[in-house]
Amino acid sequence: MQWQWQFSVIKNKKIIRVFVVKKTTTNTRIKNGKTLANKDNKKVIYWLLTGCFLIFVMVVVGGITRLTHSGLSISSYKLISGTIPPLNEAEWIAEFEHYQQFPEYQKLHTHFDLEDFKDIYFWEYIHRVLGRLLGIVFIIPFLYFLFKKQLSKPTIKKSIILLFLGGFQGFLGWYMVKSGLIDRPSVSHYRLAMHLTTAFITFAYTFWVALDLWYPVKKEINFHIRNIIRFGMAILLLQIIWGAFVAGLDAGWIHNFWPLMNDGQLMHETVTTEQVPVWKNFVEGKSGVQFVHRYMAYVVVAIILFIWYETRKVQRTLPQRNGITILLLLVLVQFALGVFTLILQVPVVLGVLHQVTAFFLLAAMTFVLHRFSK
Repeated sequence: MQWQWQFSVIKNKKIIRVFVVKKTTTNTRIKNGKTLANKDNKKVIYWLLTGCFLIFVMVVVGGITRLTHSGLSISSYKLISGTIPPLNEAEWIAEFEHYQQFPEYQKLHTHFDLEDFKDIYFWEYIHRVLGRLLGIVFIIPFLYFLFKKQLSKPTIKKSIILLFLGGFQGFLGWYMVKSGLIDRPSVSHYRLAMHLTTAFITFAYTFWVALDLWYPVKKEINFHIRNIIRFGMAILLLQIIWGAFVAGLDAGWIHNFWPLMNDGQLMHETVTTEQVPVWKNFVEGKSGVQFVHRYMAYVVVAIILFIWYETRKVQRTLPQRNGITILLLLVLVQFALGVFTLILQVPVVLGVLHQVTAFFLLAAMTFVLHRFSK
């Protein structure tokens, strides 16, 4: 609860300065001298943070789906009826027979029986149901807040962008799966990267909008620090993209040594010889994409250390200090997880933890960028 005091300065029978008295609560904001009652209130913030949490759960389940090779177990897309899984033996057999028509079964899983199929079906089904739940959680509260006039115009515009990102993410998920249903028993690593990166960006933007409402008061910006953090964010997103390339090409199962690659080489010869022309190795070759992801990790650590060093030179608020500390700790944990995931040849638990920590790292970078930008 905040108070604004009223008094007037009167000179020659004229009021030359007026301060409006108004008792404001957490649901009332002042903008350009106007009271915006119940706009962008805490319920809106909690709605956005709930969306962030569900995106996080989606990313975790998506990582498990990928690492257990479950993503092609459901080979059709039915928006409504697809929410109900097979309920009896006959339906399970029909679903399994449908799966047998596609390359993954024909080239990799001919040894599968019905129980094996049920195991991989589970994770893909949960992933898809979560996607539908996420859509409901975004759309219905948005319409409610819109009807109740609890959203300001800027927040309405941002929410529409969020709804578009969510719909686009769902489309990319099916677009990715479709690439593994034609003549190859795996999905396109490009489409996987698009799907994963869009999920991360959707989360970051949702979190950003929530932070806009949580910290409505703008402050003076240090443009030097902000630009360094922006650069760090760009590098982090590139690292996430190449991480998706590594996952999509199963490139984590080779060169399982650290700090050097196979044969004790800093850059193994296969990095430049798997694809023609040479540049394709760094986006399509297993050794090449691992090389980029492996050494870009050092760049991510270096830029975050530089952010930490540069921000020590300026006066910081408590949220800024805490954000920088968490960011630094997370990047060190993420680096260590990456090393152990590589050395141990991508066990499912470490692979999921590596992806989850990348998610937290992006969240911390988003928070830090926001606190140094507004």
